[in-house]
Amino acid sequence: MAKLYFHYSTMNAGKSTVLLQAAHNYRERGMETYLLTAAVDTRAGQGKIASRIGIESPATAFRPQDDLYHMIRSRLAEGSCACVFLDEAQFLSDAQVWQLARAVDDLGVPVMCYGLRVDFQGKLFPGSATLLALADEMREVRTICHCGKKATMVVRMDAHGSALHEGAQVQIGGNESYVSLCRRHWREAMGDAIDAG
Repeated sequence: MAKLYFHYSTMNAGKSTVLLQAAHNYRERGMETYLLTAAVDTRAGQGKIASRIGIESPATAFRPQDDLYHMIRSRLAEGSCACVFLDEAQFLSDAQVWQLARAVDDLGVPVMCYGLRVDFQGKLFPGSATLLALADEMREVRTICHCGKKATMVVRMDAHGSALHEGAQVQIGGNESYVSLCRRHWREAMGDAIDAG
């Protein structure tokens, strides 16, 4: 039975690596896949999913106004597709998450979404919030804070290495802009005094 999956984490946890490995496993067994990524993220080039460890694959770029149900239905009409993989799921709109759920329910194709859960201010991305509500299964891709604890938050850094407290929710960047931290060290970076008492 097809399901809608949400694999979430902070920055630099290896979400794209996990996605590319899973897609490779399907193809290695002779099963076709359909890869999607957000058009807004062009760090690896338009229409490409790439990991920090050097693996990459072409993908179809989606924009906020695209109807993902119709895109998936059109892809299925072209031939067999065992699974849909979607990177940068935090950039999905609420409506697009519902379109993915509809593709799972009505077209019978599994959809695996990979993305961030929260932004640098600790707030859910709209796409992530809707995925948390609708996904049949959720899996956390883990990474660690500099202290060794599990990182669940991310800070956006300025050019001088100071944590930013304000700004647009979406700003494309990588290691030069973001650092993954545990909640305690995120609070500290954001100026919330830690009570050692």
